Amino acid sequence: MKQPRAHRAGTRLRPVLAALVAAVCAVTLLSAPAQADNPIVQHVYTADPAPLVHNGRVYLYTGHDEDGSTYFTMRDWRVFSSADMVNWTDHGTPMSLATFAWADADAWAGHVVARNGKFYWYVPVRQRSTGQKVIGVGVSESPTGPFRDAIGRPLVGNGEIDPHVLVDDDGQAYLYWGNPNLWYVRLNADMISYSGSPTRIPLNTAGFGTRTGDPNRPTLYEEGPWVYKRNGTYYNVFAARCCSEFIAYSTAPGPTGPWTYRGTVMPTQGSSFTNHPGIIDFAGSSYFFYHNGALPGGGGFTRSVAVEKFTYNADGTIPTLTMTSTGVPQVGTLDPYVRQEAETIAWGSGIETEPSGEGGMNVGWIENGDHIKVKGVAFGTGARSFSARVASATSGGRIEVRLDSPSGPVVGTCTVTGTGGWQTWATSTCPVSGATGTHDVYLRFTGGSGYLFNVNWWQFSRS
Repeated sequence: MKQPRAHRAGTRLRPVLAALVAAVCAVTLLSAPAQADNPIVQHVYTADPAPLVHNGRVYLYTGHDEDGSTYFTMRDWRVFSSADMVNWTDHGTPMSLATFAWADADAWAGHVVARNGKFYWYVPVRQRSTGQKVIGVGVSESPTGPFRDAIGRPLVGNGEIDPHVLVDDDGQAYLYWGNPNLWYVRLNADMISYSGSPTRIPLNTAGFGTRTGDPNRPTLYEEGPWVYKRNGTYYNVFAARCCSEFIAYSTAPGPTGPWTYRGTVMPTQGSSFTNHPGIIDFAGSSYFFYHNGALPGGGGFTRSVAVEKFTYNADGTIPTLTMTSTGVPQVGTLDPYVRQEAETIAWGSGIETEPSGEGGMNVGWIENGDHIKVKGVAFGTGARSFSARVASATSGGRIEVRLDSPSGPVVGTCTVTGTGGWQTWATSTCPVSGATGTHDVYLRFTGGSGYLFNVNWWQFSRS
């Protein structure tokens, strides 16, 4: 991540000095980048995770904190996906404030649900005409968008935030939201209208714990409800007691209560004064998503999403979890012999992403010494060549294919020549020797000064 500087086609903010990454790797939370996989996205600030499991992948929907922000300055949302929980593909910005013509600010914490062959993204925004926080809903036929305004107006609104949707076993969907209160409404099967009126869930200390020192907020509930059902029990995991927040939870026999407070999921920690939960089961394991301020330049308004693996206790309670820099174990391995998007990354240093003229996204803003880590690449008996789709408006540079660290053994080096434009693509291929077994792969980019080239995809070959 780098300091603001002129972009080749205008001006682009790069979040923090690249030199900070090296310093941070030596002395702070991210002390060993070859081992660290949290936060899971490093080239853009992300917040308020909303994971969704669909067709064998995890889709992670996030907010986007602007670089250098000193408030919750958020104008769009992002989406990433992974098949193995460690290598995450950047799908860009499928929805923004511009999606909602009637909204003018505050693209805050949302939630995505799949139903009816569509994907519904519920988000809090500020309504232009009233200045009030309301809940809008975007819809798409694809989990990666683009999303469009589903109804052309707010779905519901009472000045409160943080929507979350549960579709119960009987098909009834519930929309929850609220800060300082906790509300729900029953959604109709179309997911873009509701029956009845919004109902306020009683916030009592038996249901949501006891807060001291604030007579206006007697319970621990603050915001960000994440409601789901497991083994007949309904869980409400929420951000508790601002500020700084921790994550707590309650359970109930039904989707609207009565709730019983169960305790802490994640204590106050990290360098963000907010937190936001997201819980899923994937590939036989349970995962807890959250955010912190662990990246260089990070803090309460420049947050980053991270994830921990956990196991429920025998009685169904959630154990207390701690933020780590190591992340979660990889599910399976990555196949290098099929085309892999360059923006599928376990750890990136110095790079950014942008929409590609060939579709999807590409990695760009590459300078000498930047690199990408791809975790758990299964070469088997060995690769013989490496190809990358590249573009350069300058004289290009080189891609060093290294194993297990940015300074690990070089198994191949591809030369990238100028292609005549940043979106004028060509394929560069080079021989590979010594890439056998399973390794983390580092694509290290080298060359002269300034921006070198873009990378759209890569692939190894056995021949």
